[in-house]
Amino acid sequence: MVGRLAHWRGPGWWNRLLIGTFAGFYRINLNEAEKSPWSYPSLGEFFVRRLKPGARPVASAAAVHCADSRIVQSGPIVDGWCVQAKGKKYSVRDLLVDPDWKDKFQDGFFATYYLCPTDYHRVHSPVTGLIRKVTYVPGDLWPVHPGALDAIEGLYLVNERVCIEMATDLGAVAVVFVGATNVGSIELSFDPLIKGNRGMSFVERKYDVPKEIQKGQELGLFRMGSTVVVLFSKEFRQRYSGTLRLGPVVKVNSALTMN
Repeated sequence: MVGRLAHWRGPGWWNRLLIGTFAGFYRINLNEAEKSPWSYPSLGEFFVRRLKPGARPVASAAAVHCADSRIVQSGPIVDGWCVQAKGKKYSVRDLLVDPDWKDKFQDGFFATYYLCPTDYHRVHSPVTGLIRKVTYVPGDLWPVHPGALDAIEGLYLVNERVCIEMATDLGAVAVVFVGATNVGSIELSFDPLIKGNRGMSFVERKYDVPKEIQKGQELGLFRMGSTVVVLFSKEFRQRYSGTLRLGPVVKVNSALTMN
């Protein structure tokens, strides 16, 4: 219901009321928006607004943060497992639905980014590289706030998700968009055929010609809030472990690594 209301294109006065109330309640900085807040045809379109050029400059570091967000978990990938919350873990293999995960992420590093309603909801690439594969995994849309993470075992494995796998100079990198309650859809900037919350079945798309992506370039968006899990290789962990800037509150394109 909330998602449908947000994306309903009502009369101008309704949109101004809804957007103004939303922005005021969450204290959103309207000066960062690419366009006037009153020019968006719905609250949903305002929610996925682009920012003005230069609002989130790309740091010169080797890797940057992928989203305006709060880092709710991070650490080493141990025996193929990542921490979801205290006392709860999930499998990298099951997250990616990838039997070859060991060659890429065994003994690697992960970071989990939670996007709340106040955040900018476009996700950008943390590194420069080549997108080789995208996997769409259908699933549920349970909430992903910290309380739900504490309560629901394997939450990221049962929710809908889109997994982007890249080859980079820092080793393999995966960026996983995890759906949630009230998320209208997950959309990719480089492949419009992959779209969440549309009743799709499982899709694994391997690109014959890998898609180039630059650090800080837009990867996709959430229509309403959710979570992104980023996985890095063992090489990345060995090189940068102990020198990572992990927030907890971070801005997209700010430095993740020290250099």
